[in-house]
Amino acid sequence: MRSVGLALAFVSAWCFAFSGPMAKYLIAAGLAPIEAVWTRMAGAGLLMLAVLAVVRPRALRIPRSRLPFFGLYAIMAVAGVQALYFVAITRLPVGVALLLEFMAPVMVVAWVRLVRRVRLARAAYLGAVVAVVGLAIVVEAWQGMRLDALGLLLGLLAGACCAGYFLMSDSFGDDVDPLGLIAWGMAGAAVVLMPFARPWDMRWEVFTVTATPATGGQPLPVLVAYLAMVLVATVVAYILGVNAVRRLSAAIGATVASLEVIAGAIVAWALVGETLGVFQIVGGLIVLTGALLAQTATARPAAEPVPEPVAAEPLTAQT
Repeated sequence: MRSVGLALAFVSAWCFAFSGPMAKYLIAAGLAPIEAVWTRMAGAGLLMLAVLAVVRPRALRIPRSRLPFFGLYAIMAVAGVQALYFVAITRLPVGVALLLEFMAPVMVVAWVRLVRRVRLARAAYLGAVVAVVGLAIVVEAWQGMRLDALGLLLGLLAGACCAGYFLMSDSFGDDVDPLGLIAWGMAGAAVVLMPFARPWDMRWEVFTVTATPATGGQPLPVLVAYLAMVLVATVVAYILGVNAVRRLSAAIGATVASLEVIAGAIVAWALVGETLGVFQIVGGLIVLTGALLAQTATARPAAEPVPEPVAAEPLTAQT
């Protein structure tokens, strides 16, 4: 079960890694970042709702008592992560904003230990911290730092929403179908982001052209990039990610998900011409080390203390 969960988390991180490079094609064609995020959520949500309505309609049933949970999932775990990050990068360097968002593993570990009062293996704590240090090196957080208080707050809120995604994916019961949760979460996120993306003013003709990102790479039809972003980087990524957390834990799943930054850098290098520097390679190895440390927390659970043998009472002569 744990090996399956780790495999799902690993593949999910790679699927999520395609979102950035594919979004670059949409942005290069003329869409604003928030418009690209909205089309991603709307397309994935409508696709999943349509497919589930045909092949698994029971998954779309929401227990009345779970309506607040579904609403919070859509607002925090899906829309919040995307929207807050894109607002944060307007006030902070992208590297700093990305680092703040991927503080999620540390936030998850702190929440699980302090709020849920669950004792975790020491490797889980160490792995989360090491992964964040590696991420700081990958994004070169020390470059161009501007201490914008609002930007820092927005970045940390994006990280908190990202942590909420892992915590909520770990906490719902058997009365909630994971596929239904993801479908309604994406559709709800699209509704929440609609006033900001204003799809009625969007330049829909961009999906008929071929674009090349500003960083270079091969030209690609925008529609192909969009379909890859919806199918691979959203639908498949979320399905695998939620199921991975269900098999592992929020703390371990969040730490392994940090590999998305490394996978994203490799995908960007292969598709859109972005190169990896020394800091990215070194930081990537550190992130990988943190993820491996987190895996040891699932592979080697703490052994139960063995009770000491009780000395036998001396025999007494019967009278």
